Amino acid sequence: MRKALAITALAGSMTVTGLAMTPAAQAATQTAAAASAASSAGTSWGKFFSSDHKAYTFGKTWKSHGKVFTKWYGVDGRGGKKGWVWFEVYQNGRWVRFDKAWDGKVVGTWSGRGISKVYTFTCWAGKFDNCGRKHRIY
Repeated sequence: MRKALAITALAGSMTVTGLAMTPAAQAATQTAAAASAASSAGTSWGKFFSSDHKAYTFGKTWKSHGKVFTKWYGVDGRGGKKGWVWFEVYQNGRWVRFDKAWDGKVVGTWSGRGISKVYTFTCWAGKFDNCGRKHRIY
């Protein structure tokens, strides 16, 4: 009798602590974990070309712990002139605009808090020359 009570008590405690989960409960836990990982993984974007298709950018944007991160790649297939990537960011109630230039291939990153929208576009041969369409990336 004591053994039966001990086994019942042990089985009950394992169910409460999650050690003896049913297959349906395990699947639900795994699905929730996968969804959480996907949301923190971010969104890939690009290839966003300049209007003459001589340069393009692509990358990934994600949010983690209240901060928005962007990792971008720039490719300028034609030598001699620079490619430019522009970012327009709605941050803390106002628009902030900044650019990065490169010649050849480059990888860049930036991050910030209080960001609710991010747009980007690519130019080639000058800061404001041969600019492509603007795209929302966050």
